[in-house]
This record gives sequence, C-alpha cells and structure tokens, in this order.
Amino acid sequence: MPFIALLLTLVLILTFVIVTAWSERKVAAWMQDRVGPDVAGPFGLLQPVADVLKLLQKEFITPAAADPWLFRVAPVLVFTAVLAGFAVLPLAPGAQPSAAPTGVFYLLAVVALDVVGLLLAGFTSANKFAVLGALRSVAQIVSYEIPAGLAVLAVVLLGGSLDLQVLSYQQGIFSPDTNWLFGIRALGLDVTAIGGILTWNIVRMPLLGVGFLIYYLASLAECNRAPFDLPEAESELVAGIYTEYAGFRYAALFLAEYAMMVLVCVVAAVLFLGSWNTPLPNLGPLRLASWTTGPAGTVAGVAWAIVWLSLKVAALIFGHLWARWTYPRLRVDQLLRLCWKVLTPAALVLVVVVAVWRIALG
Repeated sequence: MPFIALLLTLVLILTFVIVTAWSERKVAAWMQDRVGPDVAGPFGLLQPVADVLKLLQKEFITPAAADPWLFRVAPVLVFTAVLAGFAVLPLAPGAQPSAAPTGVFYLLAVVALDVVGLLLAGFTSANKFAVLGALRSVAQIVSYEIPAGLAVLAVVLLGGSLDLQVLSYQQGIFSPDTNWLFGIRALGLDVTAIGGILTWNIVRMPLLGVGFLIYYLASLAECNRAPFDLPEAESELVAGIYTEYAGFRYAALFLAEYAMMVLVCVVAAVLFLGSWNTPLPNLGPLRLASWTTGPAGTVAGVAWAIVWLSLKVAALIFGHLWARWTYPRLRVDQLLRLCWKVLTPAALVLVVVVAVWRIALG
C-alpha cells in the first residue's frame, strides 16, 4: 500500500499542478472577461503541457557573474523540498506514502528547506531584482511560518497526535468528548456513527475556524501568492527570483510554486476540513455517508476518499486563484504588520484556548 500510495501521490501532484496552471489562466480570463487559452487541446487543457515542452527545449543559460554550481542546484532543492512534503499526506484510509507518527513535525521541517533554495536562487543569480526578491521571500516566508505553525499546533493539541492519518481518522468519528454539540445525545442517535461534517475539526472545535483562516492567509504568503506576491512583483522586480532562470530550471521553479500551492491546500483540508472523510452524515435511514465512501480498504473506498479530498483541495486552490485577481498587492510594511501584529497574536491566543479546552475535557 505505501508503494501504491506513492504512485497515486505522484500522479495526483502532476495532475493537480497541470490543472492548477490551466485554471490560473482560465480563472483570470473569466474574471477579466477574456477567453483565455483555447487552442492547445479542448478548452486549452493542453496549454500547460505545451508550455512545459517549450521550456524543456530552451537553452540553459547561466549568467557570467553567477555562482554556476549553486545557481543550478537551487531549483532542484526548491522542487525537492516541496515534493518531499507530500510523503506523509494521507490520501485515503491506509493509503499514505510514509506512515510517519511525527508526520506534522516532518512536514513543517522539510518544507522549510524551500526557503534555502529560494535564497540560493536569488543570491547566486547576481541580479539585483533576484536579490531583492530573495530578501523579500525569506522575510515573508519565515515570518508567516510562525502563525501557520501555531494554527497547526492548535489542531495537534486538539487531536493529541502528530500523525496526519490519525488526525484524519478522528474527523470521521463523532466524539462527544471533544465536540461542542453535546445535545446530539438527546436525539437518541448513535453518536459514534454519525460522521460527516459534524466531525470535522472546524466544527468539533469552532474556534479552529479562526485557525483555518490564519493558516489559509499564511499559506498565501508561503506560496508567494497575491496579495502577498512581493518576491515576484512584476511591476517592481521583473520576475524576482526567477529573473535569470530559463528552460528546465525555470520550469522546475514554476512547477514547485504550483506544487507548493497544492501542498498547503492538502494540509489545510487534512487538518481542518475532515481530510478524506465525506461531509455527508449517517443520519436515519438515508445513511448517505455509507453510499459515498465505500468499504474501507477496498478500491472503491480509496477512490471515494481521494475524490472527497480532491474536491476540498480544488475549492481551496480556487480561493488562491480568486485572491490573486481580486486583491491588490500589499506593501512590505503592511505584510509584516499583518503577520506580527494580527495573525501571530491571534494564533497564540488560539493555541492557549485550545489547550485549556483540551485540559478541561480531560
């Protein structure tokens, strides 16, 4: 199963990256009353493939003043760090490339290496735009990792585990000991078999809705997405870190950016939105959840779990795309003020409240 989960993960990553790159342009066109790509394949679906094939045929160019070895290594390091983060993400019950009991800790640690690669890419390019982009990227990502990490810590405190698969299973079983809807017992229902949206973390602990908002805003900054796209601000820095890159190296950085967007959205879905669990509850004679999940451990069960997780991730990715074409770019001082004066204090309060909640419930 781990090997099959690894293959499924790689296929899903590639699929989501290609679809996200296509959706980026189509959503932008829709919001700006344009058509968008419509030549390469039906509805322009093959446009990202055509772009990658074009980049693969480009010449490798290394600036004369750049550090040649580090300049070549940086894109590989960025893409490897992002790709390694998918190793511990649960796709379905029992389907996980690496069932690490400390998956949350591993995820936060390995994705942090992305900053090192971006810093190398900027400074070794010997380009003023790339250097400024690297400085902004490091300041932004390191700052926003703190509120994002605290929001994740709140979920870990509630679940009592660092294993992402365990946190996923917990969101499929209604536990009255950790759910604010205590009155559900009075209805005479089998509370351990209800499942559905009532068992998701943002419902079990309503204040985690604030944690989800903090994490989602921080994820926009971690991915250098608008309105936090200062490291790539085209009107100021041409292409920022990517200015001197071309061909396959640019493609690696481009794919890593979209893979990072997919990664943070999968983590948000796993920690806050029920992971691979269905939102439909098992209530009364309908028992909708049983019809839309399939028996656990079977091909149908795995397929349905991947479908539910993919739908949640797609909705979160659409939010990233929507934000880019809706909100103006923040200034550097506004970006850092939002992090240190709003999100970080709110995340600290959230952690304390969840810890007290957990202690009170025993």
